[in-house]
Order: sequence, then C-alpha cells, then structure tokens
Amino acid sequence: MFRRICIAGVVVLLSAGIEASAEEVPTEEVGFTDFVAKQVRAELAGEDVVVKSPLTLKVGDLQANLDRIFSFCKKNADGCQREVTTYVHGIAQTVKDRNTPPTKEEIRVVVRTEEYAKSVQSSAPPVAQSLQATPFVKGFVLIPVLDSPRTIRMFSEKDGKALGLTPQDAQRLGLENLRAALKPLMEVAKPAGHGQIGQIIGDPYNSSRLALIDTWAPLAVAQGGTLIVAVPTTDAVLYVGEDSAIAIDALRTLVRNVMVRAPNRLSDRLLRWTESGWQVVP
Repeated sequence: MFRRICIAGVVVLLSAGIEASAEEVPTEEVGFTDFVAKQVRAELAGEDVVVKSPLTLKVGDLQANLDRIFSFCKKNADGCQREVTTYVHGIAQTVKDRNTPPTKEEIRVVVRTEEYAKSVQSSAPPVAQSLQATPFVKGFVLIPVLDSPRTIRMFSEKDGKALGLTPQDAQRLGLENLRAALKPLMEVAKPAGHGQIGQIIGDPYNSSRLALIDTWAPLAVAQGGTLIVAVPTTDAVLYVGEDSAIAIDALRTLVRNVMVRAPNRLSDRLLRWTESGWQVVP
C-alpha cells in the first residue's frame, strides 16, 4: 500500500510498509526532534540538517515541521516508529526531487486549510515564497502543486516563470488537470442512506475534489438534495445525506476519531454543498 505525506508544503508518496528503526522514539519534544534529525542525517548523508527549535528542522533550504508527526506519536505509540520512518524517507525524497524541472501536465490544485497556509508562510523563506494560495471557502484555500509519481510539491514562482504561467494560469490549469485525472465522483461515491456515513478514501487528491464544486451535484441529487461533507485527512472525504442534528453529530464524531489517528490531518469543519458553492456548517 502506498500513501503520500506532507513535509514543509510537499507531499510524498511512500510505501506504508517500511520498517522503522528499532530504537525507541523519545516522547518529549527536544528528544523527539533530535531523534528525527539523526534519522534524516543517516538518510541524507552530506546534507546539512540543523535543529532550529523543538519540532523544527532545517534540511538544506527546506524546513521540516515535526509538530503533526509528534502529535500523532503522542496518541498512537504503537504506530509511531512506522510513521517516523515514513516521514524521514519523505523528507529525503523531497530533497532529492526538489530540482526536478516542472511540466504543465503535472500541475494540480490541492485544498488545504488557512492554518496550513499560515504555517507554511511562517516557515523557511524558500518554502514560504512558494506558496500561491487563494481563498476558497471560509477556512480553506486552494494551492497549485506539481504532481509526479512519488511526490507532490508546491508550484512556486520559479516554476511559473519556467513554464510562462501566472499564478492564475497555474490554478486554472491545475483545476483542469485535476478534473481530468480523477475518476468521476459517482464511480467512487455511493449515496449515503438514512443513518449512514459515506466515504471516499485512498487517493491523496480526494480532499481536493471539493474544488470541483459542480461534480458533487449528482451525489447531492441522489441523496434528496442534501450533502454535508468533511475532509478529516488529505486523502479522505466523509459525507452524509441528512440534515438532522443526529446525523451531523455522528459525522463530527467520526471526523474527530479519524483525525486522532491520522498523521495527514486536514480539517474538522463540515461543509454543505449548494449549486453556488460550499457553505460552512455551524
């Protein structure tokens, strides 16, 4: 099984079955940061790896924020070492792929939270300057990225100049490519009946389906006109076809439970589909 993780604005496709180091992972911030730094140095011999502060590493000209993986480890001790190993391999792949020339065919758009965008903007300058986020719906932004078989990295100003594209051009092309690359929604989503919670899982661009607002119309119609969704992780969409307090509470509870166990958390916000766009559910 393969999945992609996010590192300083880059998502990496890795095998989830990689064995982690047998060394016990520290449970406090300073020790955890040193532990991960040691693993990164071993993976990237000759690369400058510096501990900037607890839960923050500087790897060459990239910044690796460890807060999410640390939070995951605090709540999931059994899976911690596996996730650390996956994260370290992801950092290494990101460093190796960062100078790959971009192509227009690789451009996609991802949906991320405003909090995520702010976190990236406060990171190392090369990463912050890469961010070309535009508002989407309250709490969320759209970000152009470059997709390849193993990595997803931010579409930077440098990439735009190389391809002769403005940020607006990149976003427009990214949405077109995203629409073409994804299976039609009704091939991966089944209408949620009474008392049911539907799910779309497994693809790193599942949460980005929210950007293709019109594609959700058939599912809403099949559910009698009601569609409320959540994107607890970058690769999952959960949804209901009821507008009752019980259904909404059940969806919120499942979202929280998923986010506790996931290293690629996205958001606990609920959104209601309308023909004119998504609306935040209070």
